[in-house]
Amino acid sequence: MFFDPDRISAFREMICADTVEEREAALDKILPMQQSDFEKLYEALEGNPVTIRFLDPPLHEFVPTTEEDIALLAQTQGKTVEDIKNIIASLHEFNPMMGHRGCRLTVTYPEIAKMQTAAVIRAAINVQKAHPDWNIVPEIMIPLVGEVKELAFVKKIVVATADKEIAAAGSDLKYEVGTMIEIPRACLTADEIIKEAEFFCFGTNDLTQMTFGFSRDDAGKFLTAYYESKIYENDPFARIDQNGVGKLMKMAADAGREARPNMHLGICGEHGGDPTSIEFCHRIGLSYVSCSPFRVPIARLAAAQAAIKNK
Repeated sequence: MFFDPDRISAFREMICADTVEEREAALDKILPMQQSDFEKLYEALEGNPVTIRFLDPPLHEFVPTTEEDIALLAQTQGKTVEDIKNIIASLHEFNPMMGHRGCRLTVTYPEIAKMQTAAVIRAAINVQKAHPDWNIVPEIMIPLVGEVKELAFVKKIVVATADKEIAAAGSDLKYEVGTMIEIPRACLTADEIIKEAEFFCFGTNDLTQMTFGFSRDDAGKFLTAYYESKIYENDPFARIDQNGVGKLMKMAADAGREARPNMHLGICGEHGGDPTSIEFCHRIGLSYVSCSPFRVPIARLAAAQAAIKNK
């Protein structure tokens, strides 16, 4: 959503800010855009549950690449073209999958989470007023957590901001704060992380990458040889590896359910459209799968078949 021509300039101003004040000024421009998006999202869901994942991708994905855009950003920021190019160079990461992204952004720049929380809550309050028969409960998902202290740090910011917005509006809105489980360490320490999380969602794409130790973007160069040699029978990025990734998921799901029996658990990723993966998710007690829109009919059918098979 940030790549829209009307938005990307404000987002780039946020990235290139030197001070908290400059960053907050840019975030003030982004907040109404985010709020508008979330209001439309709540309207489309008509009171059904919706989980909103906070900013996840590394910042270098948003920086300008053309000389024209670099010059425009330099002019807006009151910097030289060379300054902007140096900032862009400093944001480059050798392995973005494991870089400065997800909850790490909030640990570094708490004001980003404050802005997104305000947008989520304000949008929910507005739509709830317009539709009093709906029960809107925002589910705020913190991505890339691998240590409970990370989640506690971000959650404290989210809760303080959300409670302030709710009190100012005189609302009784309820909300949840959970996390995306996509790092093996999060699965291994799920019994600690669940103390701060009200729900889990498995990011199976990244969890697969980090468990196998290879990138989804590069694996195509050598996986064909693995299939030909019968080392792998299936693409682990298309079908959940039940013996490895699946064991980590079950471990985390069991720890979560033990602490919070009624919590909801799900997955987000292309695995959510694979029938075999859906049957596995049903078997380990997950609540839902999320997938690309065109895969939804397959996912619904597979979920029904899994329910019958494992009745």
